[in-house]
Formats: sequence, C-alpha cells, structure tokens
Amino acid sequence: MNSSNGGSQAVRIEAVSKVFGEGEGRVVALDNVTVGIRQNEFFTLLGPSGCGKTTLLRLIAGFEHPTGGEILLEGADISALPPYARPVNTVFQSYALFPHMTVAQNIGFGLEMLGKPRAEIDRTVDDMLQLVKMTELKDRHTNQISGGQQQRVALARALAPHPKVLLLDEPLSALDLKLRKEMQIELKRLQNETGITFVFVTHDQEEALTMSDQIAVMNNGKILQVGAPRDIYDHPADRFVAQFIGETNFLTAELASRGKSGTQVKLPSGKSVAAALPADGRTQGLVTVVVRPEHARLTKVKSKAALTGTLENIVYFGTDTHYHLQLEDKTPFIVREQNQPDGQAPYREGDQLGIEIGADAVQVLRD
Repeated sequence: MNSSNGGSQAVRIEAVSKVFGEGEGRVVALDNVTVGIRQNEFFTLLGPSGCGKTTLLRLIAGFEHPTGGEILLEGADISALPPYARPVNTVFQSYALFPHMTVAQNIGFGLEMLGKPRAEIDRTVDDMLQLVKMTELKDRHTNQISGGQQQRVALARALAPHPKVLLLDEPLSALDLKLRKEMQIELKRLQNETGITFVFVTHDQEEALTMSDQIAVMNNGKILQVGAPRDIYDHPADRFVAQFIGETNFLTAELASRGKSGTQVKLPSGKSVAAALPADGRTQGLVTVVVRPEHARLTKVKSKAALTGTLENIVYFGTDTHYHLQLEDKTPFIVREQNQPDGQAPYREGDQLGIEIGADAVQVLRD
C-alpha cells in the first residue's frame, strides 16, 4: 500500500511482515505492510479484531519485532531497538496507573526513571496537569478519580517525556459513550497543542472519522486503503472498506466510457452516470459501484432519475429518515434524507419513486 503523500515522515513502515508460530500453527499477523505516517499527524489504524492493527502498533513500540521489513523513525531503522531505547510512548486500554501514587506522582514517574532533575520533573508535571486540566486533582490518588480522569492521567504520563510518537491502543474503549465522545475531542486537542505524532488504534469507524488526519483501513494483515477521512468515506476503493465504514449501497454496473471528461458507468436501469475509478481498478466490463445513502435523494419524477424503485420501509432516526427501496432488478437500496421542521414524511410505503444520485457520488470498487 502506498504511503501518505507530502510532509516529512515521522514513521515509515517498509514491507513489514509479522508471523507468529510455525508449521500448521503459523499465523500471518502482518503481510508485507508499507505505510508512511507524517510528522505532527493524527494517524489511525482502523479495522476489525484480528486485522493486525495492534500488532503493527506493538512493532512500532518495540514490544514485538518484525519477521521481515523495516520500521523507520525519522529515517532511522529502529526495528531491532528495545522499547526503552525508542523515543515513543504507549497508552494502553488498561491505563496501568499506580494506585498508591498521586496524580502528580504518576505523571512524573517516567521522568524520574529517566533520571531527570527534580526541578525539570516538577515543571513538566505542572505543564502536563494544565494540559489535561487536572491541576486541582494533582494530590488525589488515582483510585479516587473517575475513569475519564484516569485516562487523562495516563495520557499526561505518556506525554511528559515529550516522545516523538505517541501510540494509543484503543484507549477509549473502557469509557461510556458520552465520555468517549468527550475524550475524542480532548485527544484531538492534545495532539494539536503538543504537535506530537499520534498513532491511534481503533475498531470504531465513527471514532476514526471524527479524530483522524489520515486513516489506514486494515483487514487480514494488510492495509487496504490510506486516506483522509472524507476520502475513505466518499471514495472507498475496496468492498471491505465500503462495508466497514458507514452504510452504503452496492450496484452492479458496466463501464461505459473513459475520457478526458471522466468515466461513465451504465447502471442496471440503463442510465449512465459519472463515476470515480480507483487507481488500480479494472478498465472495462462489469464492475461494482457504491453510492452512500445520503448522496442520493428521492423524487416522484421518475423519468429523469438514475434509478427507480418501490419504497418498502421507512425508518425514522430523529435527525434523518432512511428510506428502504427495492430497485426494478430486486436490488435493495437505501436513501437517507434529513428531516424537515414540519416532520411530515413526503412518501409512503408502496410508492414508485425515482432515485437521483448526486454529482461525484458513484465510486467504482477495484474488486
């Protein structure tokens, strides 16, 4: 997979593989992964359990060593270095705080282990307490504060030595929904204020879209696509990416033409629409295309619509409504429309409706 473009790279993963076990018990956790992470970037490794994202994080941290390939930090190969010799820190799912120590003592512990002068430790601890908004609780023991506050302490402790890269292994997974959303904003603020490169691991698509500058979507030990959140969402290159991130409609289409004005695909309705092609996709024949539900809208005027179908189900979600249709070829299709202030649904189940598709809304998949 190609690396992120532009900007100097903090971390470079070059053709890295990781195999656990031998013989019949051999497990390929990472399969020839290549990716670049830029300086001062919030970079997220996103994928389901077992996809290899935590293994990749552990390789960067030094808790595991690659079977093949190189891990570069600012251009230097760190693949063989032990964790303590790498200028990176890790925040785990379990915060691993010392309950017999105060908040301030926990934050300063790593600096003490590094042999920093007392004055520097005290100054840094004060700075970190202000950064994570915990100054008033500095003398509390960590078993006397909430889960969200414990997470802030763990972050402050990891940031105190000013690592070049901060690794975060699903650190929000133990928090309730409301607190998790608050901490998403807090994490992004901390990354912006410190300028440290964050490498974040999660299986939560919304979390990744909310916080990241760049996302690498992983599955089965491979990186399938790297891009900005909007690019990953609006232009998934792979079926797995399209299914894993958000809700989407899949259609079979035929590549009709390619030229300077762009690519056209013929939909099952016989209508042709503009479509975006992935860089390594096929150039002729039948393809699978995706359309996000919010990039389509319903109309009672079927003649000019890209698709037509029967409205089978209406699902109200408060801010918007999902309209479930069946196209003429029996393919299911969902349209998501924002609700209007009057609250009246303009359509009824059983209606025969047209489906208009927005410009730049059709994406061809490479598989």
